Amino acid sequence: MHESTMEQLWQTSHLAGGNFAYVEQLYETYLTDPNAIPEEWRNYFDKLPIDQGLPSQDVPHSVIREQFLKLAKRRSAVVEASPASLVSTEHERKQVKVLQLINTYRFRGHQKAKLDPLGLMEREYVADLELDYHGLTKADVDTVFQTGSLCFGVETMTLGEIQKGLEYTYCDTVGAEYMHIVNTDEKRWLQQRLESVRSHPVYEKERRIHLLERLTAAEGLEKYLSSRYPGTKRFGLEGGESLIPLVDELIQRAGSYGAKEIVIGMAHRGRLNVLVNTLGKNPKALFDEFEGKRLLDDGSGDVKYHQGFSSNVMTAGGEVHLALAFNPSHLEIVSPVVEGSVRARQDRREDNVGDMVVPIIMHGDAAFAGQGVVMETFQMSQTRGYGVGGTVHIIINNQVGFTTSRREDARSTEYCTDVAKMVQAPIFHVNGDDPEAVLFVTQVAMDYRNTFKKDVVIDLLCYRRRGHNEADEPSATQPLMYQVIRSLPTTKTLYAKRLVEDGVLSEEDAKKIEDEYRDLLDNGSHVVKSLVKEPNKEMFVDWTPYLGHKWTAKCKTGISLKTLQRLGKKMDTFPESFVPQRQVSKIMDDRNKMTQGAMPINWGYAEVMAYATLLHEGNEIRLTGQDVGRGTFSHRHAVLHNQKDGSTYVPLQHLADEQPVFDIYDSYLSEEAVLAFEYGYATTNPKTLVIWEAQFGDFANGAQVVIDQFITSGEHKWGRLCGLTLLLPHGYEGQGPEHSSARLERFLQLAAEHNIQVCVPTTPAQVFHMLRRQVKRPLRKPLVCMSPKSLLRHKEAISTLEELADGHFQTVIPEVDDAIEPKNVRRVIMCSGKVYYDLLDKRRTDGITDTAIIRIEQLYPFPEDDLEEVLSQYKKLDAVVWCQEEPMNQGAWYCSQHHMRAVIGKTHPKVYLHYSGRPGSASPAAGYGHVHAEEQSKLVNDAFTVE
Repeated sequence: MHESTMEQLWQTSHLAGGNFAYVEQLYETYLTDPNAIPEEWRNYFDKLPIDQGLPSQDVPHSVIREQFLKLAKRRSAVVEASPASLVSTEHERKQVKVLQLINTYRFRGHQKAKLDPLGLMEREYVADLELDYHGLTKADVDTVFQTGSLCFGVETMTLGEIQKGLEYTYCDTVGAEYMHIVNTDEKRWLQQRLESVRSHPVYEKERRIHLLERLTAAEGLEKYLSSRYPGTKRFGLEGGESLIPLVDELIQRAGSYGAKEIVIGMAHRGRLNVLVNTLGKNPKALFDEFEGKRLLDDGSGDVKYHQGFSSNVMTAGGEVHLALAFNPSHLEIVSPVVEGSVRARQDRREDNVGDMVVPIIMHGDAAFAGQGVVMETFQMSQTRGYGVGGTVHIIINNQVGFTTSRREDARSTEYCTDVAKMVQAPIFHVNGDDPEAVLFVTQVAMDYRNTFKKDVVIDLLCYRRRGHNEADEPSATQPLMYQVIRSLPTTKTLYAKRLVEDGVLSEEDAKKIEDEYRDLLDNGSHVVKSLVKEPNKEMFVDWTPYLGHKWTAKCKTGISLKTLQRLGKKMDTFPESFVPQRQVSKIMDDRNKMTQGAMPINWGYAEVMAYATLLHEGNEIRLTGQDVGRGTFSHRHAVLHNQKDGSTYVPLQHLADEQPVFDIYDSYLSEEAVLAFEYGYATTNPKTLVIWEAQFGDFANGAQVVIDQFITSGEHKWGRLCGLTLLLPHGYEGQGPEHSSARLERFLQLAAEHNIQVCVPTTPAQVFHMLRRQVKRPLRKPLVCMSPKSLLRHKEAISTLEELADGHFQTVIPEVDDAIEPKNVRRVIMCSGKVYYDLLDKRRTDGITDTAIIRIEQLYPFPEDDLEEVLSQYKKLDAVVWCQEEPMNQGAWYCSQHHMRAVIGKTHPKVYLHYSGRPGSASPAAGYGHVHAEEQSKLVNDAFTVE
């Protein structure tokens, strides 16, 4: 709870005067026995930041201060055992052993915990948790010892009481792993929260009834769908129903901290239940999906357990917008997409610490352990460019992936969650059949995230009552597991019985809750009571301006020459005390000359000026990749490094006193998670130019899942617009198989229905207008750019300031040499990319005047009309050639030749389209320099001679 909120509470009238003694007493009791005070006060005190726990100075608080001092002592470092030689008495030697025992429970108690509702989990015997392991015996159980840093509320206890408390805290239905955390404050905080209530706080009647209502909803929906649509795939939550109260509590608790948005990511298991019982999707809409009714006017749609959703719910802290991300079948790939969406929302709200937007990601146990993108996502959690202030991870751990439940087949670690230890995230294993334990760890997890702004993991140990899907028979592969499951009462049944036995409600009351829920389903009514029927639209982005636009390549992207020169001057300026590296200083001097018109414009200048002009016009920009600050090929230098002290200066961030944000981050060495993150960012913030640059274009191979299942198909499947730009360095320059090709053919194969743009610009002016077009048009389509390497400094790949000011992006660049007269042209060579300059050099060297060279700068959507206009001026054509550097089975040939033939058929029906390029190859390029040179020379020569 924020300090201002706390002060307001202390200043309210009911806490004044004589009532204050009551509050003091409550707090004193909380420090020694949290379960002895009302739940609402325990929640309040739990949320007090450690460094703000005292009331304001003008209020007497000597008692509380004294208790805080005692608490601080208990939270001090774990007492290390002194050498036996320094201990003077037997009792003191045993005291040290007791402290060692306490520490062992903290380290290894989870390995003894009763986590598995089925009782089948393989658990190794933990000798460290036995008294005799530490030199203690049953004769010592009644001896009183110091509790040291143990947060049991008293300074001395008998050994028996200490062990019993430790067993209940660490070895019952909660198994906490946190001693791998290096930060002492975090460990002490967790110890205080767990040990003070022995991991089992006492909940009041209303809270327990609410838990039952949530479990009833979770079970009720699955039963309803099972009876109404028997055998239909839904990837039900049966066996893991505690997920619904878990997520409900996360949302409510995050809202109480002031969160305004929560983004949720999850795969199939339980998704329909979350949609209906958490986000408030109308059950009738879900039933329509089960019955196969079309929901989208355009596109293919997707199966119901991949669908996303958004809604607003009310919490104690106000209205909260919920967004469930769309997710394909690739399980964990949605995790970084969620993080990107969260970062975009935080940036929009200027939420730099992550208070207002919170990510919640649900995982399957097998996927969490097996998918590498999980590690990549954890690795981004505390980085500058990708941090979101901590993520709450939930493992829906049904202990079997598809059919693989043997641990030695599923992973090499004890738990599926062990990968989370790499970022020192605390991990709470909890038995899903103990809903109150689930509620407790949920509260601690959200409080931890809010306090320390780091990731936290809840491992919800449950089971899968049915097969992988409802048509599957699980006993074929897990016979013993399903013998237990068939005889096991449901979580709701067990908890209802527990509440009846505790006198919280009657069996009739429990049945009434069940009947009321089913009535709501029968009526097709919303079942989420906190759902806001008229949500505050200001809480989320309005995509209306970007909807309903048909494809067009045309867009006005020029800008006045005066503005260009004014911005160029600012781009070339840095602080007087700043000392750039020598070669960088030369680049900046050259750019100054380009601004003055004294030098032709190169690629780096045109690109950064595209960013400068967009910023000048009020557009935000986010540029990430493994070397984007400098540029892999040392052309961009958007981030300058002071040679004196290592500080940095980004000219694009200093164009005006008040300007839009320009974020540029060198990413960590990931493609899959980083590109997924940027996709999530771009689909959430349409106003920002979002760019990911691969170090080499072929590195996009490592993110193919993101490209296939999100970037190229997300709009068609889910109606999700995305303006993400991919810069993929591409070009055959003798650098071997891996660093020549960005796999242009793969993107063209995925291109259909105007889903993406694939461009291969060959001049600085083209990249300038291409990047500006991506923002200036109201269309939001992914842009895949085969960006150059050698052209970054090629003497012919230049432009003028006037071409930036007055030009536009050309999908087709016609012949530019005035010496090539159309009436004399007998051959046209069409090409894309760097090979144009090789062809141009060949034509000049050999003095060829009857061959025109046409550049197709946009391969998809293929510019048939523009190409037709260019070709139609050549009346005497004998041959048209497509020339490419890539092997015949790669590049643009197979995917684009039918477009070219269609145009030639209109302009020159009798002319055949020839191919000039490398022969088909299993490898993208040769690895030997002389072989590359021979191949390149041949394909260039063939372009002028093939018939």
